[in-house]
Amino acid sequence: QVDVAESGGGLVQAGGSLLLSCTVSVRSFSTTAVGWFRQPPGKDREFVATTTWSGDNTLYGDSVKGRFTISRDNSNSAVSLRMNNLKPEDTAVYYCAADPMNYCSGYGCSLISDYTYWGRGTQVTVSS
Repeated sequence: QVDVAESGGGLVQAGGSLLLSCTVSVRSFSTTAVGWFRQPPGKDREFVATTTWSGDNTLYGDSVKGRFTISRDNSNSAVSLRMNNLKPEDTAVYYCAADPMNYCSGYGCSLISDYTYWGRGTQVTVSS
């Protein structure tokens, strides 16, 4: 059984910052694909960020490049998403996803179908 749990959402003004955290209870976190996705109100779930097993390479969705940073801590089975310069269009439920033993070549796993395990999500609301 793999458990995924996000924390850190909330209400912030445009231009502000938030840090989302995710813990993954899995036998070997260092060989687990992890990623962040979000679902804006009335829209489909979309890719936000991912990183490789080592954390050396990262990949971001176009709308968050240069503003969001993903990082993973393999020793603590955790992955975080630092969100800076937030915009109202970043308002969404943010989900952490994990998939043990899944290795995506290049910069990480960026498709919804790459992931088996999902957290319940955390709400991020950005006011204008």
